[in-house]
Amino acid sequence: MTERKPPGVSFESWVDRQIREAAERGAFEQLEGLGKPLASADTPYDEMWWVKEKLHREGFAALPPSLALRKEAEDALEAVHAARSERQVRAILAEVNEKIREALRMPPPGPPLLLSVFDVDEVLAAWRAQRTG
Repeated sequence: MTERKPPGVSFESWVDRQIREAAERGAFEQLEGLGKPLASADTPYDEMWWVKEKLHREGFAALPPSLALRKEAEDALEAVHAARSERQVRAILAEVNEKIREALRMPPPGPPLLLSVFDVDEVLAAWRAQRTG
């Protein structure tokens, strides 16, 4: 805890002294992220940045689970298009299909899921056609 600013001392010199004394004690030597660039240095300012970071740390999602799974399915198809091998395509589809199957067994709260399991052979055929075309 810092002490109160003594009367008659300028605020700036008092703060500078507090920082200097903390540095001499080594208070800044083990800080998390020391020597690393700030993650948000290149992003535009967002007034709600702290709320978004708190939600992220606490594991809350901005989307309801059903919409989040729809988004994940879309992302999986994009990943399939970028995949370099049939094995990668199968792994991507197996992962998302398992999540879809689970959601179909026990529907998540929120809007309707409106998803069905991807047909691996059909997606692979489209992937092969894209690669040769």
